Amino acid sequence: MCGIFAYASYLVEKVWHDRKCICETLCNGLSRLEYRGYDSAGIGIDGDKPDETFLFKEVGKVAGLRKRIAESTLDTSKTFVSQVSIAHTRWATHGVPSIVNCHPLRSDPSAEFTLVHNGIVTNCAELRQVLQKRGYNFESETDTEAVAILTKYIYDSQPDKRLSFTDLVKTVLTELEGSFAFVFKSIHYPNELVTARRGSPLLIGVKTEKKLKVDFVDVEFSGDPSEAKPDLLSSATTGRLLAPPSNSHIYRSQSRAFMSEDGLPQPIEFFVASDASAIVEHTKRVLYLEDDDIAHIAAGELHIHRLRRRDDGSQSPSQAAATRSIETLEIEIAEIMKGKFDHFMQKEIYEQPESVINTMRGRVNFDDHKITLGGLRQYLHIIRRGRRIVFIACGTSYHSCIATRAIFEELTEIPISVELASDFLDRKTPIFRDDVCVFLSQSGETADTILSLRYCLERGALCIGVVNTVGSTISRETHCGVHINAGPEIGVASTKAYTSQYIVLLMMAIQLSEDRISLQERRKQIIDGLHALPGQIKKVLALDKLLQQLATTQLVSSRSLLILGRGLQYATCLEGALKIKEISYMHSEGILAGELKHGPLALIDENMPVIIIMTRDSLYPKVKNAFAQITARKAQPIIICNEGDTSIPDGATTIRVPETVDALQGILNIIPLQLLSYHLAVKNGFDVDFPRNLAKSVTTE
Repeated sequence: MCGIFAYASYLVEKVWHDRKCICETLCNGLSRLEYRGYDSAGIGIDGDKPDETFLFKEVGKVAGLRKRIAESTLDTSKTFVSQVSIAHTRWATHGVPSIVNCHPLRSDPSAEFTLVHNGIVTNCAELRQVLQKRGYNFESETDTEAVAILTKYIYDSQPDKRLSFTDLVKTVLTELEGSFAFVFKSIHYPNELVTARRGSPLLIGVKTEKKLKVDFVDVEFSGDPSEAKPDLLSSATTGRLLAPPSNSHIYRSQSRAFMSEDGLPQPIEFFVASDASAIVEHTKRVLYLEDDDIAHIAAGELHIHRLRRRDDGSQSPSQAAATRSIETLEIEIAEIMKGKFDHFMQKEIYEQPESVINTMRGRVNFDDHKITLGGLRQYLHIIRRGRRIVFIACGTSYHSCIATRAIFEELTEIPISVELASDFLDRKTPIFRDDVCVFLSQSGETADTILSLRYCLERGALCIGVVNTVGSTISRETHCGVHINAGPEIGVASTKAYTSQYIVLLMMAIQLSEDRISLQERRKQIIDGLHALPGQIKKVLALDKLLQQLATTQLVSSRSLLILGRGLQYATCLEGALKIKEISYMHSEGILAGELKHGPLALIDENMPVIIIMTRDSLYPKVKNAFAQITARKAQPIIICNEGDTSIPDGATTIRVPETVDALQGILNIIPLQLLSYHLAVKNGFDVDFPRNLAKSVTTE
């Protein structure tokens, strides 16, 4: 949710490095973040004078922001040797989508301080009340404006105005509650940016002509661990808020990464973003900030500091990593482009033959029928001894857990529970030291799942992450885990991440059962099925024209849809219904066929569209009973069945998919529903990649 992009350059003497280029860089960065979901966009750039910041904001898409910039009287030919600029796509939480509520937000009409923010400041109402009593005026409804005005208030409270930008932001952050990723810019600190994160993702790309001296950045620890946090609310009677002491002890004072061989400054560019997709076209060298990191960019150097919190006073240099590694991104710019496809979702559906191969690559030995997940190898004995395995996820990731629960129980004989992360937290579910908790998230930044992870870590459980995004919060904070390697997924409605998560969980179950000889034949059967899977997915994708026809004729005028299945296919029903809801806005419901006569059968008549999944497995006779029940009520269902199934009545509408081992059939069955949802949305003229009210990375509760 929301997207941050910032660009800082120093001593860059390119002929094209003018204001037009800077604005284009910012807008391109925001375009790469559109998939996260947003309703307005804005940028903040250096003005014509040192004490000026120009803001451009627009409700709607980034294309509208580009138009507003183009129609302005801005001198786009002005060049900069050094500059800092910020940009943001907003997903409304506090206040309706409007230009006033759009980021960047300013501290006052002169824009002494401007900032962009992802997340929610939960104590914004109290801050706003105190600041209004002290004479500060608010122009927006946002929680972020309280932070901007608080920054100005603290700056104004310093009699000598010698407070460093980093210390100023530290003082501000100690007053905030909630989750955030910030980028601060100020006319008082020209050519400087300060970024900070707690609970929301943030990474920094580094681009230089020369090789960096070292591939890490030192973390600079300062201050005494017992240092008390100043409190704005309790100081309401004192008249001002004091900054942290300036005589703090410095443990590390220079970022060695930015030292040149000859000791002279070198041209350098920094890119700050919520997601690597906004950075990869500029540089592949990035570092990921951790919670409570504060990064200061100035004079061509990046310095990272740590924020001390009263509620986390135990932090000390010995307890936090002393460096942040500069890593190399493995994604290519082509992976985040649509190519020949009309939408990212369509592209990602068609990428599934390759994405499932990438998920299995280097992990499955088809000759020896052996699976090795390196990230779990050292923990297998602990997992096998666990009292139970608890899967915790949201949305599509939750459905992948439901889809593989039965095979986990069959192969491991360990009790399995599957939890929705928000409900798991609401119930304060008992977790014990001999539990194994598995956390699934495509982005690795899902707020409810991260909070569940921290809840389980506090209780001593072994925590395993299954994510698609390298360097994400869940991948860093879990004890061990597996990357699903599906490649970047831009479309809000998850498709290839679902099938890759499905395969990773299946591989986990097989690896955990490798010490059981009695299951050797079953494992061999599933691994052989994995080998044939990419080719079978291609055969399902060949049904696209048929599915487009069904969407544009039989289902296009429907207002509701039921999807029925049983056993391993129940998760397919849930995920298919979710896809249809997400992007075509049609009410759809996945129903367990065994529950049909306990209520849902009342909905069935000749006007109710029904899809029933009748692929062959051990429960096939029971699903046929459900089929008989609905056809007796005059339903005319669309049947997802296997190729060559002759028991399907003549004249029935069928979607025939290849037959595979039962544990894998759900992967082949979900693809027709993904395509069906896509064509329903396109036929109705909806924005497939950016469905209303939804975001790709859900970083708020």
